[in-house]
This record gives sequence, C-alpha cells and structure tokens, in this order.
Amino acid sequence: MTRAFVFPGQGAQVVGMGLAVAQAYPAAADVYRRADAALGFSIRDICFDGPDDVLTATENTQPALVTTELAILAALAGGTEQIVSFTMAQAAVVAGHSLGEYSALCAAGSLSIEDAVRLVRTRGQLMAAANAGGMAAVIGLDDARIDDICASVSQKDNAVVVANYNSPGQTVISGHIAAIEQAAILLKEAGAKRVLPLNVSAAFHSPLMRDAAQQLAHVVAQTTINMPKVTVIGNIHAKPLVDVTAVGAELPAQVTSAVRWVDTITYMVAQGVTEFVEIGPGTVLAGLIKRIAPTADVRSIGTPEQIQSY
Repeated sequence: MTRAFVFPGQGAQVVGMGLAVAQAYPAAADVYRRADAALGFSIRDICFDGPDDVLTATENTQPALVTTELAILAALAGGTEQIVSFTMAQAAVVAGHSLGEYSALCAAGSLSIEDAVRLVRTRGQLMAAANAGGMAAVIGLDDARIDDICASVSQKDNAVVVANYNSPGQTVISGHIAAIEQAAILLKEAGAKRVLPLNVSAAFHSPLMRDAAQQLAHVVAQTTINMPKVTVIGNIHAKPLVDVTAVGAELPAQVTSAVRWVDTITYMVAQGVTEFVEIGPGTVLAGLIKRIAPTADVRSIGTPEQIQSY
C-alpha cells in the first residue's frame, strides 16, 4: 500500500466546517455528539456557527479541528467504531501537522475520540495561557540559512527558533518579539522575500512553551494511550512513533519543538508513499505536500461530495 492519511493543524479552521458532512452522514454527527459530551460544552456549535473570534481562540480551535477531522474520517469509514479498521485497510501510514497529530493518533487507534479532544482542549488552554512572544512566516529562504540566523540572534532570555518547516520556501519562526524583529532584519538581508508576523497569541513550538509542555505532560501521563495499529510519523523527529512510550513523550515535547513537515513528507515518500489524502477542512496540507513532493498524488477530503468520490 502506498497511501498516507494526513491531518491539518491550526489555520485550517473555518466557520461552518463539518456542517454539511454531519448533515449527510450520521457517523460524522456522532463524532460531534461524543466530542460535546467529552468536553462538557458544544464544540459542534462553535464549528458550525462560530462566531469566528470564538472559533479562532486557540483553546477552541484545537478541539474543533480534531473533532471535524475525525467526523470526516468517520463518514469515510461508515461509523465511529470503524475509524481504526478503515484506516488500517486504506492507509499504510498517517501523520498530522502539529495538533493534527492527535487526529492521526486517533485514526491509528492510539487515542480514543474522547481523549483526543480533551487533550487538545487542554493543550489549547495551556498554549493560550502562555501569552508570550509571537511568530512570523519566512518566505523564500532556505531552512539552513534561517536556522543559522535564528541561532545567531537567540539568547537565553531573547530566543527565536524555527517552529514549522512547512515546505521549501515557507518556514515559520517563533519566539520573543524582539528576537523575531531582529531576525527579520537579517533574514531579509539574506534574501528572504517576506517576513510576515502571524496573528497568534503566543510563541507556539518554541522554548517559550516550556511551562505549557510540562503541564501537558502531567495530563498525558493520566491518559490511556494504546499501541498504534497504523504507523504514525511524529512531528519532532519525522520518524515512526514505535510504541506507547514514544507517543506519550511526543505529545508534550511537540509543544516546544519544531514541526518537521518537510522531513515528514520526505520520509514517507522514501518509504514508498505515492498518494496523500488530506482529511479535514480546506487544502492547506495539499498545497504544502505538492511543493515538497511534486510527483505525488494529493487529494483533500472535507465535503460530502469529496467523501462520495473517494
């Protein structure tokens, strides 16, 4: 088998996501019902009705996206209880971008729907509470040069690091605002086409998330994690999470570490993957994958029509 299922992260959200799928597929509606029960409030209403400022709050965005991705997958599978067996039959490997990794772990049978949405709700709350630093997208400069410039600028109390290796020519940096501004000057001098500040509340995937990662580790330690039944490629090292211990270590460490999406896709291609199926709202990952692996077959599934055509 040469197919991979991939799940997007923050930035893919849009008000109304999942509504048409839930109306067309009882299995999708069931995922929203289970997520609402697990969270104690209606993430379904936030997904379907917003408003946008509520959906885009990190503590809501994260469970909203995971719920929607799993709802779409359940619709594809024909039921919530068939998610894992469907994934095993259809995909050789799964991966998720940042919080999308929780959806991938659920698809692989490592996390339950309830635990996945509860974990990302807590993850979002902890990351939002950090409320320090910022992020910026760097366009048109190679990763090695960005790494060097970030390292040259960073100091203990004024750090900037790469947060997302998204695709060739699209990289995100994260850290203290002053360090990002200093790095931006050097990055432009080095040939970056643009350095664009992102509208985020904190420095995700950076050392500024250390307290959030430590608190998340305590929650992860109390969560039931099962051995993945499908190979899951982790964000931190872009290699398979081989057992329960690896999964448990990955989730909190991921909060302070870079998302190595380029390496993740490159690794899967090297293992023989030729087809990538993005499961979730929008086409963010499809665009990135096309730049990383131009010859790969890439499709996105997030609407009833796309589910029917699968």
